[in-house]
Amino acid sequence: MARLLVLLSAVCFGTTGTAQALGPDAAPVTVGAVRIAVGGALLLLVARAVPAATASWPRRELGVIAVAIAAYQLAFFAAVDRTGVAVGTVVALGSAPAIAGVAGWVVDREPLTGRWAVATALACAGVLLLVLGGGGASVDPLGIILAVISGSGYATYAVLAKRLLRRGHAPERVMAASFSLGALLLVPVLVLGDAGWVATRDGIAMALFLGAIPTALAYVLFARGLRHLTPGETATLTLAEPLTATGLGILVLGERPGVVAAAGAALVLAGLLALAIPARRPVARLAGATA
Repeated sequence: MARLLVLLSAVCFGTTGTAQALGPDAAPVTVGAVRIAVGGALLLLVARAVPAATASWPRRELGVIAVAIAAYQLAFFAAVDRTGVAVGTVVALGSAPAIAGVAGWVVDREPLTGRWAVATALACAGVLLLVLGGGGASVDPLGIILAVISGSGYATYAVLAKRLLRRGHAPERVMAASFSLGALLLVPVLVLGDAGWVATRDGIAMALFLGAIPTALAYVLFARGLRHLTPGETATLTLAEPLTATGLGILVLGERPGVVAAAGAALVLAGLLALAIPARRPVARLAGATA
């Protein structure tokens, strides 16, 4: 069930691009900031109905999580601007599962398994083919660095959110605290950027959708799954996001991916199935194994 919840969250994440394409013309950076702000506000409303844990909130972890959320949003859009959607997406999405897995093992001794390694390799290779299938990719060194920063921010968020969940805090409250603080850090983006599109009818609709579905709902599902999985497994399962985005592009936007992209989609699906289907017997650990 935990893996299903994370896969459902990835499906929600995958609606972001289509919603933005159907919405008003707006700078991606301000769209990301508005998404976090609306999502954080909705999560605060949801969290009020959830009992609080007796454990105190660790301020340091919360502060780092807020910075990580703001960083991976801004770094991703900056990376895409410098090196293109294809390369920026591949590096950011592809680096996050590996970084999350290793960081979870180093920081909290979360296990790394051979099954996770195979699933991650398959899914990341699939993302590479899926996004680069259209060709026309460009490589910019600073853009690559920014994409890795984005992936690292996402991984940091996953590892530390898992730590808060382990302390007994409810998923809804962890997400509400994380995203409301992250939204505060992104206020300068809204003040300095062009956010006039939010005042339009289509802009309001897009902002509410992005805040409700691929943010508030998605991250509650994500946190509920993360509570029972390792950060590495969770990050790998969220690679269903580009698969969902591609499917919506075909069905809603009339896009026609080529053979290479189709092969990439098959690899992503194979990797996700390898991790999502329950194992019949214990799997070997890559690190931290016990006799």
